Amino acid sequence: MLIAQISDLHVTANGRLAYQRVDTVAAVEACVRHLNGLKPQPDVIVATGDLVDCGLDAEYQVLKALLAPLGRPVLVIPGNHDDRAALSRAFRDAPYLPGTDGFLHYVVEDWPVRLIGIDTVVPGAGHGALCADRLRWLADVLAKAPDTPTVVMMHHPPFRTGIVHMDEIGLLEGTLDLSAIIAGHPNVERILCGHVHRAVERRFAGTIASICPSTSHQVALDLRPGAEATFALEPPAVQLHLWTGDGIVSHTSIIGGFPGPYPFFADGTLIT
Repeated sequence: MLIAQISDLHVTANGRLAYQRVDTVAAVEACVRHLNGLKPQPDVIVATGDLVDCGLDAEYQVLKALLAPLGRPVLVIPGNHDDRAALSRAFRDAPYLPGTDGFLHYVVEDWPVRLIGIDTVVPGAGHGALCADRLRWLADVLAKAPDTPTVVMMHHPPFRTGIVHMDEIGLLEGTLDLSAIIAGHPNVERILCGHVHRAVERRFAGTIASICPSTSHQVALDLRPGAEATFALEPPAVQLHLWTGDGIVSHTSIIGGFPGPYPFFADGTLIT
């Protein structure tokens, strides 16, 4: 099973550039071409939040049109730039997204790896939270399939990255309780996150929690205390998570055209 992860698309509408500089629509178009060119094709694509930039209905309609050529199942979860109601309206035809107690949680069991999406959004805020109700829901669904390989998807990562301005709007509630729940379920192979616009990973509660880069702009890598919040037009990327039958292997795949591939051997002669 091959899972493709995309994150932090920040799709806009009416030709607006994100942050007056980033053409996120063109970036998603390039991402879709990249995904459609993968060999083999992913079984499912997961989008880990900040699907659009301002949570507007018009933006979600642009997003839906952009994703339509993928021809693969796409599972979405909200990020802090998303609006639950508008997202639900746009994806009302998605059977996995009925929502639970006002949160956009779900479980999908169509593949060898069970996929759980959990909503970390705090409306009107940049940071995320896992309140008692959300944690209880996660504990309950994990308990129902304790032996099934599982991936948990959430927008806000449950760990500090060292990028201070992003950590200040990270998962600010429920991290310790989440850790206790995950530690009790060794079948959780990965926690897939977004939000930070960089490839980052950390050991967490006996599994690996990882962050996917953005499909457009990346947060500048500045680990100094008090560093200014800035972004850079570094290469966009997706992540590929391959279930091998006894674990998950993850790769970062850069979006864009590059010379190659070239053979290492030609007519039996090593190319140096």
